[in-house]
Amino acid sequence: MDTASSSTADPTPTREAPKPSADPSTSATSDDTDEAGEEDEGRAGSAATGTASAMLDELTVKGRAPKTGYDGDLFKWRADTDHNGCDTRNDVLRRDLTTITLKAGTHGCIVLAGTLDDPYAGETYDFDRSANAVDIDHVVARSNAWQTGAFKFDDETLKEFGNDPLNLLAVSSSLNRQKGDGDAATWLPPNKSYRCEYVARQIAVKHKYELWVVPAEKSAMERVLAKCDDQPAFAEDVDWPGPGDGDNVTTKEETRPAGQKSSSSGSSSSGTSSGTSGRSSSGSSGGSSNSSTFFENCTAAREAGAAPVRQGDPGYGSHLDRDSDGIACE
Repeated sequence: MDTASSSTADPTPTREAPKPSADPSTSATSDDTDEAGEEDEGRAGSAATGTASAMLDELTVKGRAPKTGYDGDLFKWRADTDHNGCDTRNDVLRRDLTTITLKAGTHGCIVLAGTLDDPYAGETYDFDRSANAVDIDHVVARSNAWQTGAFKFDDETLKEFGNDPLNLLAVSSSLNRQKGDGDAATWLPPNKSYRCEYVARQIAVKHKYELWVVPAEKSAMERVLAKCDDQPAFAEDVDWPGPGDGDNVTTKEETRPAGQKSSSSGSSSSGTSSGTSGRSSSGSSGGSSNSSTFFENCTAAREAGAAPVRQGDPGYGSHLDRDSDGIACE
């Protein structure tokens, strides 16, 4: 689970999302958690090469490790790991949305609007960044990864995992929060026709990073895949679209986000909030961005979809750049 944008409710679906090409009759049913049986046992170790089941058989099975030392920030979610100049959240949106509108002046990065075919819900939504009703889900949750081997990762591998396109999907915020950090034994997408692909993707992530599965998790995956024995293993090499790329892309200007403050207001000697007056002695923080505005804090920058903010970009201020490396709100 990861909340890239937040809202109190999802938008009303505009239409039912297109179904995956797989035959729905092979997808998991709502009785998945009750259907372990002889068929599953007979499949063990005999799955066809190149299938998700065969990849699952290659994973180690053992108990969950303690959560000691876990911190989601260790995974550096939203870092620009592919160095394309765009934060990971907007990379996901440009990949997963259709009929995309990009914000002018952001080097083809920031998505203002589009259409989401939510694979978890099986419904289609109109996405508007101001509504913030779309989250970015880590298909294998970071805390689940931590307890199945990621606690041993070095810093670079943690960051790679946290921003890997294989492990990230744009979905409705309510389902992302419903899932939490659950594995396949505790949560499956309500869209039954997507469950086989969902589990195959989880298996691919765990295989790529040499994570293990716990016994209940593997059993749940086997029950899902028993409905689709020929489900192919999910490709582990997935790339982000380049800046400006996406489906049916247009570009337009956007009015200043509500979280942005005018630099002139920061220099006012009266009528300012305590947060603004606390920066008034360093008013050049707004000016250093070559912009007349700056974000009040990193929360405002993230809510606006602008993080990380680079020196010279609209909204940048030195008060946001704690390590003074020219990149704020990393």
